[in-house]
Amino acid sequence: MSAVPAAAGVHGGLERVYVWELPVRLAHWLLFFSILTLAATGYYIGHPFISAPGAASAHFIMGTMRSVHLYASIVFTLAALVRVYWAFAGNHYARWSELIPVSRRRWRSFKQAFLFYTFLSRESVDYLGHNALAGLTYAGIFFVYFVMIATGFALYTVYAPPSSPMQWFGFLIPLFDGLQVARLIHHIGMWVILIFVVAHVYFPVLYSLVERNGVFDSIFSGYKFKEPDSRE
Repeated sequence: MSAVPAAAGVHGGLERVYVWELPVRLAHWLLFFSILTLAATGYYIGHPFISAPGAASAHFIMGTMRSVHLYASIVFTLAALVRVYWAFAGNHYARWSELIPVSRRRWRSFKQAFLFYTFLSRESVDYLGHNALAGLTYAGIFFVYFVMIATGFALYTVYAPPSSPMQWFGFLIPLFDGLQVARLIHHIGMWVILIFVVAHVYFPVLYSLVERNGVFDSIFSGYKFKEPDSRE
């Protein structure tokens, strides 16, 4: 748990609150940059578009792409595991109950957020952490993350040396009904995550402009702002 107090001062009539702890922010940025790396190298692996003259052994382009893809996948996996762990060890805002609605108040927040994000209501959701719609979306995208991890490790068993620890994941291949299905799921999952990334940038910017509570800046600093008499 963080040793930083929840309320860390009042600025311009707004109370400064420490919301996103360092492990959450670190996992977020590791996921972000590893996703970009995985998407770029994964697209090349599926559709190689670089043409180099001479023997392939003199360039090793595909081998380099596969190596970068593998190391980025390890970073991605570790970052995802850290975030899952912090859903049980972190502060109130990082908890799993903020991702999966388990109370009536959170379900009301879900409806209100849906109406606001779809421009059916002008009433925004006054919530410091994740509103229920965002929280449930994150829970869903983490499910996609782990499907991508499983399919990716299953696919890599084909290229890993016999003595490689990656061969341990060979048991996953039958679970996906073979490598071709695993590859298709992996490909679709990449596009789902990229669409999420675009939405994940758009909505915080929208919310920052409307509420001016530091929601976009908070992933850098960890702090948001609220009215002093607000419950959250």
